[in-house]
Amino acid sequence: MTWIALRITPQSNRDGVIAALFDCGSEGVHEDGPAVVTHFSAGAPLEEIQRAVRDADPAAEISISPSQEVDYSEWRASVGVHHVGELIIAPPWLAPREDALRTIVIDPAMAFGTGEHQSTRGAMRLMQGVIRRGDFVADLGAGSAVLSIAAAKLGASRIAAIEIDHDSIANAQANVEVNRVADRVEIIEGDASLLLPLIAPVRVVLANIISSVIIPLLPSMRAALSGEGRAIIAGMVVDERPLMLRALTDGGWRVEREDVEDTWWSARIAPR
Repeated sequence: MTWIALRITPQSNRDGVIAALFDCGSEGVHEDGPAVVTHFSAGAPLEEIQRAVRDADPAAEISISPSQEVDYSEWRASVGVHHVGELIIAPPWLAPREDALRTIVIDPAMAFGTGEHQSTRGAMRLMQGVIRRGDFVADLGAGSAVLSIAAAKLGASRIAAIEIDHDSIANAQANVEVNRVADRVEIIEGDASLLLPLIAPVRVVLANIISSVIIPLLPSMRAALSGEGRAIIAGMVVDERPLMLRALTDGGWRVEREDVEDTWWSARIAPR
């Protein structure tokens, strides 16, 4: 069978783009830096697929090229376990080998945000040592809820996982249930800028999104934090670091710790 490769670079709604690809019949998505890559058979309705991607993210860059036959069993074999500090991210077929108390189970063929992406791992590294037992955490742009699940594994007793993209909600809920943290993680569909003030105060805010979304949220994030509160931001490339540092300084934040993996930059920040 002849296959077509789609390489898409989202600009504002990465999770929505991935959700649209799965809705169109994708069997798996590979995250390659800022781009996502998937494959369809040569007879797939490419115009409809592109239209679905544009509906999710009008500015997304789409590249289409011929590809060799795709063996998804080989792709599955290439998915590994990620040890991120004291936490572990594993696909369902490898999770039984790991410590259940520390393991986050995410199926990369179904999730819209996995441990395969550097920004997820950066945020998770920065969460450790910050989240305390009993904390109330807000996860903005929760996607697959992987960071919300991580917060529960680290001891948070209540996590509000806020996600505006409707197509991500069912997946996030399924992940929460598979990881047995539904008693602590509540999936909330809606706009974080509107919902965060309603659930405040929280001790930790997580935001693994993109800079153009995070910067306007900084005042709301700062106002939502309780005493000794912290925020963890991720989803930016290293080239955006100067822009983010200026925005943080202007917004009354200080950077406590930074994390860089490949081209991706994350930071733990606190009000000044």
